Order: sequence, then C-alpha cells, then structure tokens
Amino acid sequence: MKYSEIMVRYGELSTKGKNRRSFIMQLAQNVRQALSDFPEIKIHAERDRMHLLLNGVDGQLVIPKLAKIFGIQNFSPSVRVEKDVQSLKQAVQEIMQEIYTGKETFKIIAKRSDHSFELNSNELNQALGDAVIDVFPDIQVQMRKPDIALRVEIRRDGAYLSYETIKGAGGLPVGTSGKGMLMLSGGIDSPVAGYYAMKRGVEIEAVHFASPPYTSEQALQKAKDLTVKLTPYVGKIEFIEVPFTEVQEEIKRVVPQGYWMTITRRMMLRLTDEIRRIRHGLVILNGESLGQVASQTLQSMVAINEVTNTPIIRPVATMDKLEIIEVAEQIDTFDLSIQPFEDCCTIFAPPQPKTRPRLEKVHQYEERLDIDGMIERALAGLKIETIHTETTKQQAEEFSDLL
Repeated sequence: MKYSEIMVRYGELSTKGKNRRSFIMQLAQNVRQALSDFPEIKIHAERDRMHLLLNGVDGQLVIPKLAKIFGIQNFSPSVRVEKDVQSLKQAVQEIMQEIYTGKETFKIIAKRSDHSFELNSNELNQALGDAVIDVFPDIQVQMRKPDIALRVEIRRDGAYLSYETIKGAGGLPVGTSGKGMLMLSGGIDSPVAGYYAMKRGVEIEAVHFASPPYTSEQALQKAKDLTVKLTPYVGKIEFIEVPFTEVQEEIKRVVPQGYWMTITRRMMLRLTDEIRRIRHGLVILNGESLGQVASQTLQSMVAINEVTNTPIIRPVATMDKLEIIEVAEQIDTFDLSIQPFEDCCTIFAPPQPKTRPRLEKVHQYEERLDIDGMIERALAGLKIETIHTETTKQQAEEFSDLL
C-alpha cells in the first residue's frame, strides 16, 4: 500500500500554552533536517498535528527516521482517496483485505473537519463498517481496544485513511530548551547522557578532548562515530575537538600522581565552560555516574565542580551501569563505545587516584600550573566539524566523488 502522507501527533507540546507555536516550529525544523534526504516531502505544521505530504516518497523509508525525532508522541501513515462515499468504501475494503487475517476485531473511527461532506461521523462509521462486513461477514466489531482501528478523516483536500499508530520518541523538540556542551569521551556513559539531554529539548554540541600522540586517530574517529549515532534525533551536531596534550603533560610533570585525575577533570571543565561561553551555551552535560570511578565520588565531584558556576547536568548520575548499557544498546552506541581505543582520561590515569581529594591540596598543586596560558593555547587550537547523519554523510561523499 502506497502512503500519501504521514500524520504526526505532538506529545508534551500540547501543554505548552503560549510557547506552543515556537515548539511546533522547532519540531518542524528538526523534522525537515532529519528528512533532508527527501526534499520532495512537504511539511505542514498545524496547531494540533503535523502533516507530511510524501509526494511519491516511499513512506517505509521515512518511518524509521521519524520514530527517532523527539517531540513526537506518535504518527500514522495515511492513504489519500477521493472524497466520495463509494471511493471510501472501496478503499476501506482494499485495506482490510490487505491486513485482515481472519482473527482480528475492528472498528471504524471517522472524523470530518470538512462539515460540508454528505455524511456525518456516525453515518460514515456505519456505512464504512457495513462495507467491511460485506467483504468479511464473520468479522467482529469491537468498540473498545479493537485489533484494527481504521481511522477515516474527511478534510477539505481529500479523505485520509490510516490503520497504524506508530510510537514516537516522546520528549521535547531538540533546541527548545537551549544549548548545552556535552563532554563526550569514547565511553559508554556520555553518549547516553547526550541522548537524554536531547530528549528534554537540549541542543548539544560534543566537546571531545584529544591528546595526540598519546591518544590515537582511531580514538578520535570513535568519538565522531558516536556523535553520528546521536544525529538522527536532530539531523546534525557540532563536534569540537580540544587539543589537550600540553595540559596533561604539564599536570603529569608537576602534580603528585594521586591528584592527576582531579586536576585533569578541573581543566576539562574550565575549557568546556569557556567553549560554552564562546558558543553561547547555557549548561554543561556529562556522563558522570555516582561512585562509578574515582573522579565520580561525591567528594571528587565537589572538588572538580569548584571551577565553575555553570549548571552541570548529569543525566545518568543515578543510573546503574547495567541500566546505562541497556540504553546504549537501544541507541546503538554500545558496540562503538567498547572498542579498545584509549581516551585521554584512561591514558593518564594514575594507579591510585584520590577518591576524597582535599581542596587546599588541589589549590596548592594548581599554583604550579600556567592555567590561563594553557587554556588560551588550547582554545586557539580548537577544531570544529559538523557531524551529519550517516545517510546524509554518505550522499555528500558520493557527490564529492563526482566532482
């Protein structure tokens, strides 16, 4: 069956009052970005729902992309037919012949926004239900929770039939809650943190610290590949590579081993906060999970956090590792995350890091470092790249091959 449009229903947007229009416009923009491979699709964003006119595009290619866009509660692929009773009866019979296996119950749910149509909703329910029974005399009608709910909508431009309601990703459209800088390592936790932040409407930019030659090109590529896995929820993400070799070498040279991790994390936080300021972000996001490693005890977090007043959101802070892994598998980042390429946190990890670092010691050791100079030099060496979804990226590469 060839779908002619997909009708999208909003989730939490229905509660947004005066801000509703801006939320819907952001969602429409995110949908357009995520479906950039299909320029033929026309998007009509209305107050109560959004209509995607497919214009010949195969709906089966669109459905998986739409299912990942935050802000959508559910959606229904629809078939457009002529707006007369005979055409509707025939279309309903054809759909039922395609999907009815002899066991399911059914119900017609008719609605008309065009009140000039010859039948009202109840009459349509009756007429189209009779048309189904003409073809399948033994079929059972069930008013509550039928197996097949065949929806018929009479609009000004035609009649639309749908029988599937596909669950959306929920949440809020990415971008409606402002921008946050995601501290993206190559591990399991930070991509999951990014996913949860986007689900609450935060536009993320990925900040990744690289320490060549101690960290490899493969480790950097792994972080970019993890970012690719997060792009279907929004279309594209800015990836910011921070040169971190000098900072780590200096810390290793002048700071006692037990405090390497604490001071390294403080420097990462200072740099991320400066990048946030430059790029007009509102918050910092990371994948810290309470008690998981030495830098993630409450005492360590307090010592590390001291360098900034910017809110730090930790979406996975209270989750067990197994819970985080489960989400990582769902969003397809787990297999990438466990590839054995070392990031800069593991390369310079001391054998016995302090789990309860003392702030007076931290301040004493940091006096040995040219903090402002190192931050300035690292910021001067930032590399920023726009990461697209896999299909868009492949198309861009194919196109460049032709040039």
